[in-house]
Amino acid sequence: MTKQIVDLHSDNPEFGYSSKLTVFPHSSFFNMSSLRNAVQRRAHKERAQPKERKRFGLLEKHKDYVVRAKAFHKKEDYLQKLKEKAAFRNPDEFYFKMINSKTVDGVHKQSGDSNKFTEEELLLMKSQDIGYILQKLQSEKKKIERLTATLHSLDSQPSNKHVYYAEDREDAKRILSETKSGGGLPAFEDLPDKIKRRTAASYRELEARRNRVQELEKVYNEMALKQELQKKGKKRKLREDEIVCPTSRPVYKWRTERKR
Repeated sequence: MTKQIVDLHSDNPEFGYSSKLTVFPHSSFFNMSSLRNAVQRRAHKERAQPKERKRFGLLEKHKDYVVRAKAFHKKEDYLQKLKEKAAFRNPDEFYFKMINSKTVDGVHKQSGDSNKFTEEELLLMKSQDIGYILQKLQSEKKKIERLTATLHSLDSQPSNKHVYYAEDREDAKRILSETKSGGGLPAFEDLPDKIKRRTAASYRELEARRNRVQELEKVYNEMALKQELQKKGKKRKLREDEIVCPTSRPVYKWRTERKR
């Protein structure tokens, strides 16, 4: 909107001089929203639980009611859909779950799948599992070999010694001073702290991997024993007096068979 300019001295004899009045639009001069925000108002505070009702817990606010109402209506709609499905169901329909499952004490349970796989399929799955364990065991052993090759015992002195021959005491002192000043492997105490921390972390990793290899070997031996027990052939468990080397693990003996 453009502002309006009105000349007042043209027809009015009371004014003896030329004057102009500038009239601005009403909306730009008085902004009600800015005036509303300029007025200081009292902060709104939610009502707390009265003292005589403290035993009922916290007073439910509107946002709590909204969450509770949404959950209630969601369950109500779900029950309504189930009622509609039950009312309009086909009495002649059939599902295999009707004979493969049953209700026990009000709890719906499916029949067991004990005969789902054959013995050959179970043996194949066991062989795949033991193959994975063997692969991880070999991988850990290779990592241990690489760590052992890169780590060095900085605390111990080198085992190889070089023998020098001197003609007299003065020559021996000169050779001894040259070998000391020549250097060699520095002592572990003289290394920087950063290298010490890395070396200690590498040794901890090596120890953890060795423990992991031991655990994997135990798992591999147990799985291999179970796999052998699933195979055909007569076998029996040895008694404690029949075992030459006593052990906590069970020991089995297979009957010798003639191979054609």
